[in-house]
Amino acid sequence: MKDAQEIIKEMQEVAKVMYNDDIEENPDIVDEYFDCSACGEYKCMAGSIQYGKYRLCNDCVVLAEAGFKLNKIKDIQELIDAMEDKRLEVMCDFIKQDENSINN
Repeated sequence: MKDAQEIIKEMQEVAKVMYNDDIEENPDIVDEYFDCSACGEYKCMAGSIQYGKYRLCNDCVVLAEAGFKLNKIKDIQELIDAMEDKRLEVMCDFIKQDENSINN
């Protein structure tokens, strides 16, 4: 049986292939961005996956798929809930940056 590090490394490799395949199929995708439902960051569409009502960036796809394989999460909602603090942190950073740009 594979250990956690092997599974995570495998998921990272799969995600990298997905990212590169998306760019190969549609080179313009590198200019398409969205707000990731999990981490809250503004990320490239390449390598992202739609899980029901949530779209996850390539980095969060690795987290989700590794979580599924390691039986740490049973559905995508668990990951979304677990990453709430990360999304709030990203929103707070955005607000601070926005305020700084207005004040300067």
